[in-house]
Amino acid sequence: MDNVRDRPRRSVLAVPGSSAKMIAKAKTLPADAVFLDLEDAVAPLAKEESRQRIVEALNSDGWGGQIKSVRVNDWTTPWTHADVIAVVAGAGARLDAILLPKVTDPVQVQALDLLLTQLEQLHGLERGRIGIEAQIEDARGLLAINAIAAASPRLQTLVFGPADFMASLNMRTLVVGEQPDGYDTGDAYHHVLMSILVAARAHGLQAIDGPYLQIKDLDAFRRSAARTAGLGFDGKWVLHPTQIDAGNEVFSPRLSDYDHAELIVAAYEHHTSAAGGARGAAMLGDEMIDEASNKMARVIAAKGRAAGMARTVEFTPPDSTGAKST
Repeated sequence: MDNVRDRPRRSVLAVPGSSAKMIAKAKTLPADAVFLDLEDAVAPLAKEESRQRIVEALNSDGWGGQIKSVRVNDWTTPWTHADVIAVVAGAGARLDAILLPKVTDPVQVQALDLLLTQLEQLHGLERGRIGIEAQIEDARGLLAINAIAAASPRLQTLVFGPADFMASLNMRTLVVGEQPDGYDTGDAYHHVLMSILVAARAHGLQAIDGPYLQIKDLDAFRRSAARTAGLGFDGKWVLHPTQIDAGNEVFSPRLSDYDHAELIVAAYEHHTSAAGGARGAAMLGDEMIDEASNKMARVIAAKGRAAGMARTVEFTPPDSTGAKST
């Protein structure tokens, strides 16, 4: 589970569990993660059939390295229990996480944790191998965000659900992902996003932004993604294959930033070593670096490595031949 928690989720593709065609297509796409949906994208009369379709899909060949999750229905509906049992009993060994929507209280996460523990034991699965992703979709969930983030060691991500959240606040807009009419300065969602992000980081979780529904407007998708990527979010839901490459790009470091981060990490490691003079602060070109610089650089370097980026420059200690670092 810890390994899955640390893997990139730059693009998280939403796929209706009722569509065999879309599930088959998802296997071939370069999204970091895929969730097969049993909630909003599936009509009530199609939920039972969709459970079986999802089980068959998870057990089939052809998947790449995507993280695979299933979004079940929330605990206020009559379907949650049956959703979880069917999916774990049928394909628990091929499942990375259960995505729980409309989380308003840590008890809801804890109830899912207990059910998963029983099912793992019953079906001979490693205890704790199936993670949980908690979707925050209303004001109650946001007020309880810290307790939700601490509710279970299975938690991997906190996910912002913008459409339901906007409705819960009575926002005057019908365009999910855009600023409401009349809000012309700043970002109306900044407090919400930062609250989710801070809670996620405080508990070692990833923070994932919700979807941008105008799927044909790729420039607007990029703008929306860039806002949350700039804050530090790990990724964003994508609703269409055309959004995947943009999401992967926006939530990856620029190559120049990645190269510079790797140089800082390597230079700081050298200068703080005995061979480098055991200094707490040093110069890298015209830039002073210290422990704070190193921490920031390690974040960017880790994101670049996780995205499979390759550095184009190498650090050369100042006492070696070649380019000087100071």
